[in-house]
Amino acid sequence: MAGFRTFLKSGHAPTLFAAFLYFDFCFAVWVLNGAMAPFISEAFQLTAAQKGFMISVPILAGALMRFPLGILAQYIGRKNAALVEMGLIVLALAYGYFFISSYDHVLAMGVLLGIAGASFGVALSLGSGWFPPKYKGLAMGIAGAGNSGTVLAVLFAPPLATAYGWQTVYGLAAFFMLIPMVVMVVFAKEPPDVEHQTFRQHIACLFEKDGWAFSLIYVVTFGGFIGLASFLPTYFHDQFGVTKVEAGQLTMLAALMGSAVRVVGGYISDRVGGINTLSGVLVVVAITLVLCGLAGGSLTATTLLFMLCFAALGAGNGALFQLVPLRWPVTTAVAGSMIGEVGALGGGFIPNAMGLSKQYAGTYLWGFVAFALLAVVMLFMLRVMQIRWTRTWAEKGGRAKGTATLSSQANFAQRS
Repeated sequence: MAGFRTFLKSGHAPTLFAAFLYFDFCFAVWVLNGAMAPFISEAFQLTAAQKGFMISVPILAGALMRFPLGILAQYIGRKNAALVEMGLIVLALAYGYFFISSYDHVLAMGVLLGIAGASFGVALSLGSGWFPPKYKGLAMGIAGAGNSGTVLAVLFAPPLATAYGWQTVYGLAAFFMLIPMVVMVVFAKEPPDVEHQTFRQHIACLFEKDGWAFSLIYVVTFGGFIGLASFLPTYFHDQFGVTKVEAGQLTMLAALMGSAVRVVGGYISDRVGGINTLSGVLVVVAITLVLCGLAGGSLTATTLLFMLCFAALGAGNGALFQLVPLRWPVTTAVAGSMIGEVGALGGGFIPNAMGLSKQYAGTYLWGFVAFALLAVVMLFMLRVMQIRWTRTWAEKGGRAKGTATLSSQANFAQRS
């Protein structure tokens, strides 16, 4: 406890809290269509493929909007960029409340909800900006815990939609978005660390094999988390015939595991190495996904398997970002931001794969199998790449080099 108080005193705790709350509410809005998908599907009589595509639109839009918001933050500051984003979210939610009357309108609403998905880089940078280097990782972890907003969406949106209608939920969400906006205005202060990266600097890691390797692994870990969390309310409702509220509650159990275990993944990686942790994660994800597809007749078994799968995905997210500062010690924030953007695009794969599998094969099994195969491919790539990684910038298993200096790692990063 004393150590945590020291951490809080080393930076600006109110800004960190404001960043967490901002990210938490934005994440909840980002997955709102997924949480209400059973209601929307019923209203417009959607096919399985249409359901999958509808759920994927906010995820893809959010990933693509992360970079423009990051650029805006460099010109007007992270606090102001966050306020602009939240203002746009309120307007988007107002559109959803007043004007949706067709499936096409829902798709347009999905694009607008993507505005909320752009918050990742700004929230983490704002939350950690006041803290010294030795505490930035913890600060980013606390701000990043805002992905628990998924839990808020799947827990509260279905009962509210049942009581007041699903379009009303957009209006209620717009009202509650005022909470993080007020907190941001009153308590947050723009951090002193000025961040100005050119476009080339921002995407620099994607000119390297390691950058693509990290991004593709994040497609599985974070893409799997956001994609499954958005699709599970539909899956539970359609596959097992549970009520829409119960589908949200079951999804909440899985999503909560993914959010909680992310920190544990980073902790384990510090001790056994991020490569070892990711290897175990990808094995667990592949196996549990296939078993989820085969256990379609048992609600209990499927729920437990999803909880295990989400725990692995959360641990994988923490493990990957244990490796990022080892590989890019000088440009950790920039590399992490770009990897996060590419990885988020993977979230659109699962809803579409599941919808197409159900529509054309009559079962969700092949959607699960497709993503499990992707996890196996990433595992093979990781085991091949780690041979070079452990000879250059990491110890065996992916632990930090005990004798390597920051400058030597930086020199390697610049030479690669």
